[in-house]
Amino acid sequence: MELFVQLICLAAGLGLILFGANWLVEGATSIARKTGLSEFVIGLTIVGIGTSAPEMVVSFISAFQGKSEMAIGNIMGSNIFNVLMILGITALVSPLVITRQNRKRDIPLNIGVTLLLLILGMKHTLFGIGFDEISRWDGALMLAIFAFYMWKSFTRGADKNPAEEGEVKTLSTGLAITFIAVGLLALVGGGRLFVNSATAVAQYFNLSEKFIAITIMSAGTSLPELATCIVAAQKGRGQMALGNILGSNISNVLMILGGSALIHPLSFAGITLVDMGVVLASALLLMLTAYTFKKDKLDRTEGVIFIIIEIGYMVWLMINA
Repeated sequence: MELFVQLICLAAGLGLILFGANWLVEGATSIARKTGLSEFVIGLTIVGIGTSAPEMVVSFISAFQGKSEMAIGNIMGSNIFNVLMILGITALVSPLVITRQNRKRDIPLNIGVTLLLLILGMKHTLFGIGFDEISRWDGALMLAIFAFYMWKSFTRGADKNPAEEGEVKTLSTGLAITFIAVGLLALVGGGRLFVNSATAVAQYFNLSEKFIAITIMSAGTSLPELATCIVAAQKGRGQMALGNILGSNISNVLMILGGSALIHPLSFAGITLVDMGVVLASALLLMLTAYTFKKDKLDRTEGVIFIIIEIGYMVWLMINA
């Protein structure tokens, strides 16, 4: 009976998170459109960060509770799921064009951020210095890089391909602010309920917090990205879908793990080199798709390969849980 109640609470918490994320994205995007931002910049920044709100709430609450494995596992699992499963499914719906700008700047930035996470989090294992953790100083550095990234994103894209007025329904300023406020409240409440229930379920089945975070939690909190990307692909807006995933992954590492480390240093003791290797491999595979099969495109064949790799990693986690 106790397990059933915890599963209901888990589902209710996830429902609140998804509801809150949707309202937050609607409100933030409406305000962004009023400033004349381009579709790609909205996808890379506002929508990317907005759809990362569930991960942010879950990781911040986990950090407050001193649950490093859950905070880190949530982000790592989310980034892997975003690239391999979400972009894989999106490519099946409609192949995604990879532009020269994506190859030269956006995808390499995602790889660089992933390498930064690997170096900071595993510095003792890799170099024999310090501890395998993201310290508060590391978190401050990550947040500073994120602030610079946001500034550059807005300044380089505000005047390119502005969104057409009336192309998407825009809320009034007052209603947009209301959407943002209600969305944040739902995110915080749902996040606390989700983390507490997920912890209880993990303890019931004697599973590690990392396993729950990388599988159930990361897939659940990535649902906003999945919905956004599929809708964007159906409407022929592959760049918004790609921008959403890249922006989400970069925000997950720099903003969310950086902020979580300021709350409480994040130990990587429970994270293996296999886990970090899969995160890095997913970032590198996205770059590889620009040069394989149909050049400059994430096509359906590569989408299937991405999905198979994600399933293989999930099986490996279950076997080694």
